[in-house]
Amino acid sequence: MLNALLRLIRPRSEHFYGFLEKQAQLALDGAKALEEITKPGANAEAVRDRIRELEHQGDAQVHAMIDALSETFVTPIDREDLQRLSKRIDDILDLTNATGKACVTFGVEQPTPAMRLLIIKLVESTDLLNQAVPKLRIHAYPEALRICARVTISEKDGDVVYRDALSKLFHDPAIDAKTILREREVLDDLEKAINRCEQVADLITTVAVKQS
Repeated sequence: MLNALLRLIRPRSEHFYGFLEKQAQLALDGAKALEEITKPGANAEAVRDRIRELEHQGDAQVHAMIDALSETFVTPIDREDLQRLSKRIDDILDLTNATGKACVTFGVEQPTPAMRLLIIKLVESTDLLNQAVPKLRIHAYPEALRICARVTISEKDGDVVYRDALSKLFHDPAIDAKTILREREVLDDLEKAINRCEQVADLITTVAVKQS
């Protein structure tokens, strides 16, 4: 009740929601761009370049958020939460970018089945976050919580895929050291990106509980 009253009497500063929504959309766009590498005839360098372009756009949103925070006394949600959300969403895009670069650096023209599954989970998780973030603007907190719970499930599924893939890499004597290095680098980046998605979901959950 108190939070609802405060929302009525303090300045709205709706542009802060806009920054987060744009970042969430860019994270999804980055995941979808990475998904292109799973298609026949995909060009890993073109995929990397597209993600890098999106990552630069994401950085611009982070800087815009920081500038706005420095000029605004009252924010629609806690400024610390805004900063954490912005940073963690940016981390998703940074790690997606790292995955694209790793594919080129280590010569992964076609991802392994485990990589494909993790890319699917990354697209799924970023899509869910892209749905959840706008719920903060309209104060649809129960909906945000339900969506965030699905992100957690997606992350757990991805973690199973990641650990199973690592186990096979290190227990198969037929796999050479170069292959282990190449595949682990890409798998690690993908797992971290999906993990960041869960961290964003946790932050959204925290904000939703505070604001309810």
